[in-house]
Amino acid sequence: MSETLTPRELEQLIRRVFQPSAGDRGLAVVVDLPDAKLADNPDWAARRAMAVQWVTALREVQGELGLERITLAWYPNVGGNNADLPSDCFPAASEAVLDHAEDLAGAAKVPFAELFATHSLVLAPTELSATAPLKVATRNGEFRAATMPGFLASMIPALRLDYEEINRRVNLLAQWLDSAETAEHLFRVGDREHRLRLDLRHRQGHASGGLFPENGIAGNLPSGEAYIVPYEGEIDGDPSRTAGILPVEIDGEVVLYEIESNRAVSILSEGPVSAREAEYIVREPAYANLSELGLGVLGDFGLEPTGSILLDEKLGLHIAFGRSDHFGGTVGPQHFSSPDEVIHLDRVYIHQMQPQVKVVEVRLAGPEGDRVIIRDGVFLGL
Repeated sequence: MSETLTPRELEQLIRRVFQPSAGDRGLAVVVDLPDAKLADNPDWAARRAMAVQWVTALREVQGELGLERITLAWYPNVGGNNADLPSDCFPAASEAVLDHAEDLAGAAKVPFAELFATHSLVLAPTELSATAPLKVATRNGEFRAATMPGFLASMIPALRLDYEEINRRVNLLAQWLDSAETAEHLFRVGDREHRLRLDLRHRQGHASGGLFPENGIAGNLPSGEAYIVPYEGEIDGDPSRTAGILPVEIDGEVVLYEIESNRAVSILSEGPVSAREAEYIVREPAYANLSELGLGVLGDFGLEPTGSILLDEKLGLHIAFGRSDHFGGTVGPQHFSSPDEVIHLDRVYIHQMQPQVKVVEVRLAGPEGDRVIIRDGVFLGL
């Protein structure tokens, strides 16, 4: 299939994703730029060129969409995934593709708040994820946003999937998460089994099906997951019951995280990656927070990993470390040592990405009883 979108396909995408109405007058495409600290790379450069091409093509169908303005806005990258956005952005004065934050010198700028007030539809095909700050920003109810961190041309087929069926599945999974109090995970690494219990009390399940028809919401595109933040123990006298062993294969090494009270407290494995992670959880305690249980369904539609977490996390089970406030948790940028250290990092449990770690079973338990939702890596009951 083609790895470009025509003006008509882009029009259909905007209609499907945002379902624009008479009250929607502007669409903004916001894109981050390399700087002296974070160098450019070929995928990033291609994404910026794609963003310019999309804006150019969308302007051809602007009238059909009923929009008064379509704006491309650049901004210097913020140094880390899901760190807060800068105060200002720089609306593009031409259709030139910018290559560096230095190219913004002398350019007119506007506050992001002003851009969002005049553009109720926002696409964010960025290098570094802007999902967390945009989720927070949309709470003012003025706009809605589809975030596309790490988007690659190879993901375009995922934009053409049956999102009505995807929405049905993720909404069902979100209902199951919402009614559960615990999620029991059984992993196998070689001939050893490891168990992890995630405490889901005091939390709400969410569905992200790639559709954003109303202001006040933001999420990934392409999408296809249900997710929930494990309880982090913020209620006095009610500690988190999340505990166990979480295996994660990183660079060919299986790291075993010992989890207590929803935090990685030690590393039980040995090796260079394990040593690095042991140092990391001590140096950056907020990273050690278990910040998401995600259930991606796109693997059932024949998609393969692309190397970008935007799509790859939607392929199956994933568990994240770090920031959680954008999903309804309590750990935010203020808990990290610096803006550059803010992170929400997903670990995806599919064979192509963690071949040494097998998901034997995921079982949800609550007042309504137990429900096995994954067995041998396969969803049940959908």
